[in-house]
This record gives sequence, C-alpha cells and structure tokens, in this order.
Amino acid sequence: MTQNKSRVTHCMCVALAFFVFLFSQHMEAQNKKNKNKKEQTKETSTPSAKKEKTITELVKSSKKIEGLFPIYQDTITGSLQMIISDNQLDQEFIYFSQISNGVLDAGRMNRGAYMGSKVFKIEKYFDKIEFVIQNTSFYFDPKNPLSKSKDANISNGTIASITIAAQDKSKGLFLIKADDLFLGETLAQIKKPSKPGESPTAFKLGGLNKDKTKINSIKNYDENTNLEVEYVYSSPSVLNNGSNALADGRNVSIKVFHSLMSIPDNDYEARYDDPRVGYFTTEVDDKTATNSTPYKDLIHRWHLKKKDPNAAISEPIEPITWWIENSTPLEWRETITNGVLQWNIAFEKAGFKNAIVVKVQPDDATWDAGDLNYNVLRWTSSPKPPFGGYGPSFVNPKTGQILGADIMLEFAHFTNRVFYDKIYSLASLDTPFETPEDNESTYAYCSLGHQLQEDIMFASAAATAYAHSDYEMERIKKESMMALIMHEVGHTLGLNHNMKASQLFSPEQLNDAAFIEGKCLTASVMDYAALNVTKDRSKQGQYDDVTVGPYDVWAIQLGYKPFASESEHQALLNESTKPEHIFGNDADDMRSPGKAIDPRVMTSDQSNDQITWSIDRIELSNNLMKTVKNKFIKSGESYQELRRVYYLLSGQKATSANIISRFIGGVYIDRAMADQIGETQPYTPVSLKDQKRAMSALSKYVFAPDAFDAPNDLYNYLAMQRRGFNFRTPEDPKIHNQVLTYQKNVLNHILHYHTLQRISDSELYGNEYKLSAFMTDLNHAIFKADIYGNVNSFRQNLQLEYTGMLIGMLTGKQSSSYSNTSKSMALYNLKNIRTMASASGDIASTAHKQHLRTLIDNALKEIK
Repeated sequence: MTQNKSRVTHCMCVALAFFVFLFSQHMEAQNKKNKNKKEQTKETSTPSAKKEKTITELVKSSKKIEGLFPIYQDTITGSLQMIISDNQLDQEFIYFSQISNGVLDAGRMNRGAYMGSKVFKIEKYFDKIEFVIQNTSFYFDPKNPLSKSKDANISNGTIASITIAAQDKSKGLFLIKADDLFLGETLAQIKKPSKPGESPTAFKLGGLNKDKTKINSIKNYDENTNLEVEYVYSSPSVLNNGSNALADGRNVSIKVFHSLMSIPDNDYEARYDDPRVGYFTTEVDDKTATNSTPYKDLIHRWHLKKKDPNAAISEPIEPITWWIENSTPLEWRETITNGVLQWNIAFEKAGFKNAIVVKVQPDDATWDAGDLNYNVLRWTSSPKPPFGGYGPSFVNPKTGQILGADIMLEFAHFTNRVFYDKIYSLASLDTPFETPEDNESTYAYCSLGHQLQEDIMFASAAATAYAHSDYEMERIKKESMMALIMHEVGHTLGLNHNMKASQLFSPEQLNDAAFIEGKCLTASVMDYAALNVTKDRSKQGQYDDVTVGPYDVWAIQLGYKPFASESEHQALLNESTKPEHIFGNDADDMRSPGKAIDPRVMTSDQSNDQITWSIDRIELSNNLMKTVKNKFIKSGESYQELRRVYYLLSGQKATSANIISRFIGGVYIDRAMADQIGETQPYTPVSLKDQKRAMSALSKYVFAPDAFDAPNDLYNYLAMQRRGFNFRTPEDPKIHNQVLTYQKNVLNHILHYHTLQRISDSELYGNEYKLSAFMTDLNHAIFKADIYGNVNSFRQNLQLEYTGMLIGMLTGKQSSSYSNTSKSMALYNLKNIRTMASASGDIASTAHKQHLRTLIDNALKEIK
C-alpha cells in the first residue's frame, strides 16, 4: 500500500510538473502574443496619436492681417505667423528697410534713414521655407553660351530657413513662425559693427534683447507687407551713457520698418549710366562684354508714362505725388510746394505736364508719414540734427525703377542754434576743417543743410550788420528753403550732386541784381554752392536758387524723355559740352585735402572765378569783423551771440582759403567722349597765372602776419553763456589754436603727397608752375615777411607747424608716400629756413628761431 501511495505521489508530481510546464509555455506564448499585439497596436496607433495640427488650429487665437503675405498675430502673446502661398515659391520679391526712429549715438540711425533694398526669393526645401537674397551685381547676355555658367563662383545669401508649422495642400498654403524672421537681425544688420581703432570709451549699443524687442505695427497691402519693429539693445552696465537723446544708455531702442514687396509687373525700360550726367545708379558688371568698360549700371528713375503717347507734352498716367507732412509749419508750406513744383519745368522739356503733384497730409489722416506707399516731405527737430535735408529713394535693384522716396527736413537748420557747435570745434586742432567722415555726402547722407545753415547765418549776420530790414531776413530764409527743397527733391528723382555747377556765372553777374533775378544762380540746384552775399552790400540781389538750373532740365530729359531712337538719346548726351551742362559729382570734389584734382568741383564756392569770389568773401568777413562788437552785443543779454558770429566770420575766411588752395596743382577735367563736338583734352593743368594768383591770395589772406587780425578788444568779449554745470573748461577762447587750424587745413592740401606728386607729373602735360617754384613761393609766404625781425605769436605757430610738416615729409610715417623730388624740395626749404632763422628780434622771436634751428638740426642728423 505504501508502495502504491508512493507511485501515486510520483505520478502526481510528474503531472504537476507537466502542468506547470504547459502553463509556463502558455503564459510565455500569451505574453509574446500580447507583446506583439501591443507593439502592433503601438505601430498602428502612432500616426493618429501624432496628428498634425491644421493651419486653422494653429491660428485660432490670432488676429489675421490680410495682404501680400497674410500675417497672424497671437492676441495673447503677440507672436507672429505668416502664410506663404504655393504660387509665391521660387518667385522674387523686394526687401526694403528704413529707420523709423533711432539715435545718432548708435551711428547714422536717424529717423527716415534708408537701409537699402535687395531682391529675395522664397524657396521650399523639404519641410522648410527659405528666404534667399539674390545676387543682382552681374549681367550675362542670354544669347552668349557663357550665360549657362552665370552662377559660377557667385553666392546668393540664405538668410532664413524656417520649418513649416502647418500646410493646407488643397489651398497651397504654408504656415511658418515669423518671430525669428522679424524680431532678430535676420533681414538686415541693424547694430553697426565696431570700427578698428574705435575708442574704448565710445558709446556702444548693448546686445539685442529678444525679450524686449517687439512688433509695434503691422500694415498689410496687396503689393507689400510692412512691419515696424522696435529693437531694444541692452547692456547691464555702460562706460559711456551716451548723449541726452538717450534716457538710459543701457537700454536703447532702434525702430525699423521692414517691407516685403512684389516686384512691379510693368513695361518699365531700364536706362544706363553715362559719365557725362549724374544719376544715382545700381552698379552691374557685364560678364559677357569684351570692351574696356564692361558696365551696365542702371540709373535710378521713376516709371513715368504718358497718358497720350503721341502728344509732345502729356500728363503722366501716374504722377509722382508728394505729401507735405501735417507737422510742417504753416508759414513754410507754400514755399515748400513751390520748391517741389519747380521740377515740373524740367519735366515739361521731357514731355510731361504736371509730372509732380503736391498734397498736404490731412490732420485726421489714418496713415503714418513713414508708410512707404506715400512719398512724404517730413519734419524733425532732433537733438543733434544729422542733416538739414535728406532725400533718399529706394529702387528695384534689377531695373533701377524708383519705388518710393521721402524727404527729411530738420527745423534746426533754419535757426541759429546748431551749427555753432561745429563752428566752435574748429578752434581745436583735433578737429580738421574737413574730414573724410564729414564728407560722406552721397544721396544717403546729403550734407547740404549743414553748409546751408552756416551760409544762412553768414548772410543774416551781413544783413544785420548793415541794418537791413526784416524783409531781407525773411528773403534769405525763404530762398534758402526753396533751394534746399529743390535739391532734395532732385535726389528723389534720381539725380546725384553736381559740385561743378557753380561755374555758370561770373562774380560781376552775381553782383548784378537785375541779371540774376528769378534765376538759378548755378547750372544746377544739385550743387553745394554758397549763398550769394555780395561784398558791396548796395549790390545785393538774390541770395539763392529760386528755380531749377539748365543742367537740371537737361538731366531730367536724359532720364525721363521717351526717346524715339537711341540716336536721339545720344544726340542729347552730346550736349554735355555746353557750358551750362557742366558736371562733376562727389567722386570728383576736392573738399578733402589731397582728394580729386579739378578745383572747379568744390563745395561752398560760387562763380566761374572762384579765386576772386573767395577773396571778396574774405574781405567781406574782415569788414564785418570790424563792426561785429557794436552790432551783436545786446543790452541785457550774454555775449554768446557775439561769440557765435565771430567764429562764423572766421569760418567763412577759412572756407574761402580752402577753395583758393585747390588751384595749386589743380587739373581741369573734361569727360566728353572722343570726337564729341566741343570737347577739349581730358586733362588740362590750371594755368600758371591762376596758380600764381592762388599762391598770392594764400600768402596775403592765410599766411601773412596780419591775415587773421581782429580788433584786439574783441577777444575780451568772446564769452560763452553758462548753463548750470554743463560748461566747457577752460572756457577762454582758443584763438591761436583756431587760427592755426585754418592755416593747417590749407597746408594739409598743398603739401599733401598727392598734390605735390601731381604738380611734378602735370609738368609733363602742360603745368607751368613747377614744383621748385611753388615750394620756394611757399617758403617765402611763411617766412620772408618777418624772419629777420620780430615774429608774432600767430606766425610762430605757423612757421613751426610748416617746418614740422617739411620734416615729416622726410622722416615721418608717411614719408614713403612722397616722391623723391618732393623730399628734395623739403630738404632744400629746411636748409633755407635754417639759414634765415638767425637769432634776432625780441626775446620771444629769438627763442622761436632757436627752436626752429634745433628742430632742423635734429632732423638733419636723423636723415644722415
């Protein structure tokens, strides 16, 4: 029985084990099955779990703003999304940006500053939308096989690659997040890079603060999408807190208009640049041309078409409409309107009647003056005005068609309150009269207003000194305003500067009030000509231009007249040799020492005899200086007005001296084409007679011992008005530094290595004023009058400065830039000075001469 029991037990154990085995196998199979089922379920359920959101779902909390690129702005966070249509892919558009409001502390970031336009293309790359800037700098003739390689070694610029957030395939729409596109510096670099050698204490913008940067406004139209973005640049601490234009130098706002616009679909015909006339251009290199000038530079002009193509004169289908901003002073609106409409005189000659229309922005207008759909004459009164007038335009880079323009005007430039600071700074040797940076006068930074304000103040000072009526004062302001408006409108029509236009009339004609009445005083309002202020006050007539000049009429015809043939176009171009069509722009002007070669292409000058005109301006300033103390001290007021006028008159003399100096080593340029009727040789050196006249004038009015004499008791009254603790120290007028600065500016040009080299080179093609003769005359002008006796303190400064320059030509940092012949004459003059500077005269003069000899002796040792 026991045996049977054991057997039963054994059988039960085996059965149990088998059961466990079967159960475990079943469970393992079940688990595997469940696992597979779970994985299958997971695989099949994943797509529905990650269901893509639709455009409608992603924009449900946003406000839609319809336009070229529909914008959705979240009503809670303000974030942006933008729609791209399938038909916009692989299409070109124009991007344009403009400073809506800024500060000069951050560079040239002033209200209305244009930042340029460029062509971009929208492309789709898998799940991304890309914005790609197109390179428009080159042209390839499509008939030339080389055009097949037009993209070789040329780069476009992918500025943004944004993941598609949602897509509507049925409507062909793509939704992208647009915050990074507009709130960063993706479309344009706004913060300027630091310049090499920039002072560590100079004011600097902080980093872009993405948390504070925001969209201020969105305006969408069928043809353009516009956003104003306020960029905030922050720094936890700043070494320089900036000017009083900044409330907090650690947090600075720069507001920028961004515009994305369609490329115009019209029959606009591009026209190309010619060196005989001055239009702004978009430079394009013809890579399939074989000639020596492979350029197809596009001139900038509006798309004007006649309503009646067969009429000699017809109104345009769409005129150029200008709006006077409603902030414009009421008393100036008529003058501004007349100034703008003067250009219709030129357009009539080109075949258009009422090509320009002027309207006034209503006080209840719903559009902002910065809206690029309107061309607006705008006004500001800035803390430190960067210009008096500024007339930029923006174009289609592929054709040169002007698409829009503005004119910015500064109220301050028709007052006495701003230019004083610049005039005062001329008393410092650290501030040259003209610097390359100051001379950056492209259409983007037109500086006519700066010069015009100084001229207005000079004309007003002359009128006050001679007790002219209030009517005369208003006339000065009105004519200057008119001239400035015409100048800036000219820029917006595509014209660049014409600094040679002042050659139209003689000094005698400008002194004939009846002759100049109602005229442009120069060949073009695009010049920087000085106001016409006569030395003989009884002959005073018109002060400034009151209509466009003959060059302006001719240039507008070349830009806008519908020519029947190319030969008709060329025939008009060939009229460039007429005296009234004389032209020379910023590339040719000589306002910076050593720059350019033709003395006729100069700023702040007047007449076709600049030497005589400049001498008259100096003598008028000297005459006014004799009476200034009696005329400009007012009972109960400070002496600030007297001080301002003193520096103003001195500055006029300095400007005139610079004009005269450009005739030394000057070469006249003629840019007429070969065999053109009326052409002269391209380069003709200034005559010996005129160079000697210039040297004689410099000797008398710049270098002579009494050149900058003023009534002695005048200096006692050149006191500044105190303003709290904001006061220059020490406050005494730096008379010697001021005079030496003016003299040094002349020396900087006539001793510039370019000028001296040109004097020698031009001897080979007609220059009769030899380098040896000029250098000898200069030595005599600076030393002969007093070197054997007493030398006054002004002359001591001048003689030491000049001697130092001669030494610098031999041993200074730029000595390698000077020709050997120039160095030889520098050494010759130094030895002559050494011989002349014998110990004689009073103690101060003796000490001065010993100083000269010591400097020369030390230099001669170094040369050996």
